[in-house]
Amino acid sequence: MTDQVRTFLGEGAATPRETGRKVIASNKKARHDYEVLRTYEAGLVLAGTEVKSLRAGYASLVDAFAGEHEGELLLYNLHIAEYGFGSWTNHAPRRTRKLLLHRIEIDRILDKLRESGVALVPLSLYFHDGWAKVELALAKGKKEYDKRQALAKRDADREISRALGRHLKGHPRR
Repeated sequence: MTDQVRTFLGEGAATPRETGRKVIASNKKARHDYEVLRTYEAGLVLAGTEVKSLRAGYASLVDAFAGEHEGELLLYNLHIAEYGFGSWTNHAPRRTRKLLLHRIEIDRILDKLRESGVALVPLSLYFHDGWAKVELALAKGKKEYDKRQALAKRDADREISRALGRHLKGHPRR
């Protein structure tokens, strides 16, 4: 290491801190089942073995949801697999985890959750500049016909873009 890097990182630092966003898990079905009204980024209270397991990519957002308990927001059913090299200090895979948000944001979310048909759904789990974060969405459930319409619209848009691409390249329709 050069002297400049050593002074920037500090004497004891071995590697620079991660930057950027690294997605660990995403809930693809949530965007299909729900109409997203607003998204929030929240931190998570995690144990050491949970962080190590997340860095290895062992997490699943299937069946995960967020809810209110005594004025705080908690994340339920998030599965973080036990850390392989952990000992008796290992965590429970589906334990309830506290979400970290500003009090104003929590109050706004709780006001919206009291409305009928609104849920707080996790969309993705990721590391942002080294910190574990979860992207939450205030969402309303879609009806079955809404899901079919969304699929039909997506297929039609895809076909239009293909036809436009073929036309711009000068290829006739197949």
